[in-house]
Amino acid sequence: MKRLSCLTFTLAVSMAWSAFAQQSEVLDGIAAVVNGDVITYSDVREVIGARERGLRSAYQGAELETKIKEMRLSALKDLIDRQLIIQEFKKKEKDGVTIPSYLIDADVQDIIRREFGGDRAAFVRTLKAQGYTITKFKEIERDKIIVSAMRSQYVKDDFVISPTQIQAYYDKHKVDYSTPEEIKLRMIVLREDDNSDTGPAGGKKEMATEIRSKLTSGADFGRMAQMYSEDPTTQQADGDWGWIDRKQLSPELTNRAFALRAGEISDVVQVGNSYYIMMVEARKNAAVKSITEVRDEIETNLINQEKNKGLQRWLDTLRQNAYIKIYS
Repeated sequence: MKRLSCLTFTLAVSMAWSAFAQQSEVLDGIAAVVNGDVITYSDVREVIGARERGLRSAYQGAELETKIKEMRLSALKDLIDRQLIIQEFKKKEKDGVTIPSYLIDADVQDIIRREFGGDRAAFVRTLKAQGYTITKFKEIERDKIIVSAMRSQYVKDDFVISPTQIQAYYDKHKVDYSTPEEIKLRMIVLREDDNSDTGPAGGKKEMATEIRSKLTSGADFGRMAQMYSEDPTTQQADGDWGWIDRKQLSPELTNRAFALRAGEISDVVQVGNSYYIMMVEARKNAAVKSITEVRDEIETNLINQEKNKGLQRWLDTLRQNAYIKIYS
């Protein structure tokens, strides 16, 4: 029997899947065998189909291949773990433990109600379009219920988190409970064009200076942004950039913008061939939530961490007592 430690298991999956991940022309094959049960490459694709299509629309080249490999690796590991859990449940079935069919039917009805507005016909059409029968779908839902029930049985959730643990977590992750200094910014942008028919180079700077003069004399910033700003993203929004922190603008603009008081209009700021006029509508100082405000959130995080550790210990035991063969 092949016994896999957690590290050996991860390396085995990674090495085996690496070869497949580079062979997109492979339509199907055996990805792994778990105590005699087969997991195919199409099983893996079925799990990650929609997410993989999303990756293909967002990435390309080597980065895309890396993202797909990582996703497929994670899916294969999850499928192996799921199969181990289902096999463990089958041992209990011999002692009369079952999943009542009415629980599965209720789960399906809930899906129809939540996702299809109660329209069973639409639900059936969607299943057919995805290549599923109702029977197959119920089998999938039954497996989900089994996995959830088995995890609940073998992974305790009665952890007691001490105040010391909460304080230590808060001190280590204080940045996660911090909000940076922010300003609500409006901006007018003019861009110099040496080939412009409207005038010689430098004309936009003169225009920007004139616009600023009008603003300081009481002209409405939003109206002036609509009329003159050449930033298509914010022009029709009265030049509104919303709330921003110090990471969202270039250093030159950031330094000028965050030096302004609420209601103050900047001088004309030149960056490259562009001219900027900024107005800060409001400011928010940097702040850190107190431990009292986040105590419940931290406690939940720590409980979830302990549950995950317990789950991994249980899965490690299942792996060590299983025959798992991963194919390249």
